[in-house]
Amino acid sequence: MTFRATILTLYPEMFPGHLALSLAGKALERGQWSLETVQIRDFAQDKHRTVDDTPAGGGAGMVLKPDILAKAIDHVSGNDNRPRLLMSPRGRPLTQQKVRELAAGGGVVIVCGRFEGIDQRVIDGRDLEEVSIGDYVLSGGEPAALTLLDAVVRILPGVMGNALSGTHESFENGLLEHPQYTRPQVFEGREIPAVLTSGNHAAIEKWRLEEAERLTRTRRPDLLPNKAK
Repeated sequence: MTFRATILTLYPEMFPGHLALSLAGKALERGQWSLETVQIRDFAQDKHRTVDDTPAGGGAGMVLKPDILAKAIDHVSGNDNRPRLLMSPRGRPLTQQKVRELAAGGGVVIVCGRFEGIDQRVIDGRDLEEVSIGDYVLSGGEPAALTLLDAVVRILPGVMGNALSGTHESFENGLLEHPQYTRPQVFEGREIPAVLTSGNHAAIEKWRLEEAERLTRTRRPDLLPNKAK
């Protein structure tokens, strides 16, 4: 089954962006996933192809018009059960668990907002799930959509050469990933930890787990079940 991604945007030229390169790009060429962009402005009614208007109640900026955006969404997913996502700084944080849930499905429809956002009636009426990639504000939803798709595509079956690469990394077991090393044995006076070249696989796994726990306690204690650890 091919994972189908449909992006509603005012800037379709931003896609596929970096997703045309490396693993994602090769997977796109092989047909392991597909990408379609839809220009929201194509659904505007007036000669100027206007897609925004001033916010109700006043304030700075502009808001995407509900009638136009709703038509665009209906055009691509009227009889479609793919999740409808809106990239938004007020959305629920994107997690690796959510990425795996999306990767297990048939695809996704992603709405990329601009300006001050989109009319709340479209969010409610079209069941858009708001998703955030971090506690900061971007100029639009496109970079966030590219980030989400990057995370999803890389774990689709057959995309990574080694399937274990997607399971032995940060967030997959509730911890940050342990430090990584490779040759040369000594670099600028710093050596690879001896345990990693000992050949003792049990000791290596123990070291990796301890290091992952140490890093998580130091940098992301919020990920630990008991935050007092």
